[in-house]
Amino acid sequence: MNRARTILTCLRITNSYISAQIRSATRGPYSQVIQFSQLSPSIPNQFDCSSQFINAHQRLLFSSKPDSFVELVVANEWSTELENELDNSHLGWNHERVIYVLTKLNKYPRKASDFFNWVCEKDGFRPSSSIYSLLLRILLQKDMKQFWIILKKMKEQGYYIDEETYLTMLAQLKKEKMASDVAALSHFYNRMIKENAMDGVVKQVASVVLGQEWSDKVEKQLAELIVDLSDNFVIRVLKEFRSCPSKAWSFFQWVGQSPGYEHNTITYNAAVRVLSRSDSIKEFWIVVEKMKSAGHEMDIDNYIKISRSFQKNKMMEDAVKLYEFMMDGPYKPSLQDCSLLLKSIAASENPDLDLVFRVARKYESMGHTLSKAAYDGIHRSLTKSGRFEEAENIFKVMKNAGYEPDNLTYSQLVFGYCRAGRFEDACKVLVDMEELGCTPDIKTWTILIQGHCAAGEVGKAFVCFANMIEKNVEADADLLDVLLDGFLSQQKIEGAYNLLVEMVDKGRLRPWQATYKNVIEKLLGVRKFEEALDLLRLMKKQKYPPYPEPFIQYISKFGTVEDAYEFLKALSVKEYPTSSAYLHVFKSFFQEGRYSEAKDLLFKCPHHIRKHHDICDLFGSAESKSAAV
Repeated sequence: MNRARTILTCLRITNSYISAQIRSATRGPYSQVIQFSQLSPSIPNQFDCSSQFINAHQRLLFSSKPDSFVELVVANEWSTELENELDNSHLGWNHERVIYVLTKLNKYPRKASDFFNWVCEKDGFRPSSSIYSLLLRILLQKDMKQFWIILKKMKEQGYYIDEETYLTMLAQLKKEKMASDVAALSHFYNRMIKENAMDGVVKQVASVVLGQEWSDKVEKQLAELIVDLSDNFVIRVLKEFRSCPSKAWSFFQWVGQSPGYEHNTITYNAAVRVLSRSDSIKEFWIVVEKMKSAGHEMDIDNYIKISRSFQKNKMMEDAVKLYEFMMDGPYKPSLQDCSLLLKSIAASENPDLDLVFRVARKYESMGHTLSKAAYDGIHRSLTKSGRFEEAENIFKVMKNAGYEPDNLTYSQLVFGYCRAGRFEDACKVLVDMEELGCTPDIKTWTILIQGHCAAGEVGKAFVCFANMIEKNVEADADLLDVLLDGFLSQQKIEGAYNLLVEMVDKGRLRPWQATYKNVIEKLLGVRKFEEALDLLRLMKKQKYPPYPEPFIQYISKFGTVEDAYEFLKALSVKEYPTSSAYLHVFKSFFQEGRYSEAKDLLFKCPHHIRKHHDICDLFGSAESKSAAV
């Protein structure tokens, strides 16, 4: 990129001052160890002085036996000797424990399969549809031969794949363009549902329950329909009520009171999954407590799905409460789960710091130290909340724990300062970074520039942009989009156009397709047709698909015949665009009552377009209507 030319262009486009330079200052390295009780005195019971945050990072190890089991399996090839050693552990196997081990073996499909086959031979253990479904998801990654063996075995034993697992696997196979496997899986799934899940009866039960309020009459009808209650049948019915959890709750209670049937780990886990919604969260926690008091555990695969659903739906209080619940049990979430939860809380518009510290405190109470990602999650929430003093303390704690702040950490601080309107402090962060040997990357610069643009400080944003170019950092499509949004937010549409063209022509940049579309729409909105057409040509040059819709709408209302002709020429990579493109333009003229313009354009079209049967029919119909009038 010709950096000098780019800088001058930016100055010319913005017509703003670039006399002020970003002031530099130094900040000494941290030397003081901070106790967590000092980090946020406004939050009670945050961290006591025995906190392990300041300890050096150590590898995460759970003390529970299943983890030792996993380590042994991962470290050794499967063999008779390994089986004998595992047998000597005398570790009992149940649904939750098998799910836990399989989840830990997620990256080792063959070992997961060997473990499953081995544990299925143990006295008293019977697999479930959930276990089979989890194993199939693991095998789908690398071992299709074993995948089909397990799927066949699953069907023979009367189990079925749940719909969510089926759709996930189907999408993966389609992505890998494995058409024959897609067809075979669909066939298997449909047969399983019909044969192994009593599909007809399930539909009847769902119809009865969904069709009326719960009553003695409903219970009587269910008793007549259901001859035999099985785990497979119960979880299949529960999943029919995913969109109506109140019905799932009523059915779950009724089943639990049925003579000769008792809920177990499998049905409890199915129920909490269906009830894990905002409109049934009270019932969700009732079932969780009942499950615990009955001696059952939520399996880790179910926890991961529910937790992610809570986070996606902004149910952070429940996500944290569930995390604490699981950390108190035998099948604890991983460090990655902790980091993801902290990241989700930080992504909130106004992060709840109490939730942040609850997660960190619970993880730490198990005797573990936080990872860099977890520290970043805490730091992100603090900076986003404007708690910069505590964020600086986190910096110190991170360094004492052996983690050097990096571009991600500093970028969060830059974002927080910009959000608080402290732009000089935000700029100074980048100066401090360089002095500490951490060179700001394009992401950090983008956050700084975006912060200025969001506050309407577009001129100062370009000061930062010019400084970035001088530092030999190349602009990318993300940054260009940020700069253009800054221009457009202040209605500087022509300036946005000039910058976009300059960055493509001189900077050799390839903007996002969405960036082109946005600027084109804005240009046409202020009658800048020629400029918009230039961008359409640039899109074509950079191999993007055409974007005709706003042009056709504009031309039909305001454009001339010559505008329409130039647009059609610019639209295609060939000599002429398709007949459908011409047809759309003609129709748009007709819809606006501009029949004469459409006719003039027709005379300028190539012979094969004028004689095309659809276009002839269109004009013939229009002439008939005109004559009738």
